[in-house]
Amino acid sequence: MRVKICGITQPEQGQAIAHCGATALGFICVAGSPRYVTPNQIRIVVQDLPKNVDRIGVFANASSTEICQTVEVAELTGIQLHGNESPEFCYRLQKLLPGVEIIKALRVENVAALARADAYINYVDTLLLDAYHPQHLGGTGKTLDWVNLQQFRPNCPWLLAGGLTPDNVLNALDLAQPNGIDLSSGVERKPGDKDLKKVAQLFRQLGKWKPD
Repeated sequence: MRVKICGITQPEQGQAIAHCGATALGFICVAGSPRYVTPNQIRIVVQDLPKNVDRIGVFANASSTEICQTVEVAELTGIQLHGNESPEFCYRLQKLLPGVEIIKALRVENVAALARADAYINYVDTLLLDAYHPQHLGGTGKTLDWVNLQQFRPNCPWLLAGGLTPDNVLNALDLAQPNGIDLSSGVERKPGDKDLKKVAQLFRQLGKWKPD
């Protein structure tokens, strides 16, 4: 199963988290976020990562030019779009960034919001479901109603985010059955400062999970 730890800011923590078993690290490319890192800072973190660990830049309503420049400088393998990006915008990025994974995050306020996923299926590689918050794009610690996700089976891989912690992750996996998970605040001491004990606890819990 795919495990993405998002909001990495410190090189030594990125290395440690990768060696714990994370398959992807996420970097916040949204200025103003407490977890924001510049493209050059990301490059410092990723330069010594194992090659099998994905490097995902998280953007919100950025221009395609900014995204492409960041991908090149930071040596990203994927981008996560966390704003109001349209399916057409995702399609353009697919053409501009061949070989780079396109992840579209959807903030789910209610069951009806899941229907929006259909519009993106043909233009992204992966979907991500996050909890809705009226002021914040992510990293809020709020969870989704996992019961409502039991019938969510899009025609592409999807990641579950939103308030996941080592304590609730097994329940979330049992109910939602995603292809992977994305954690940020659930393994932090404070925004951008990961708690490596919580990260280790997360992977111990994941070792117990037996998918259906």
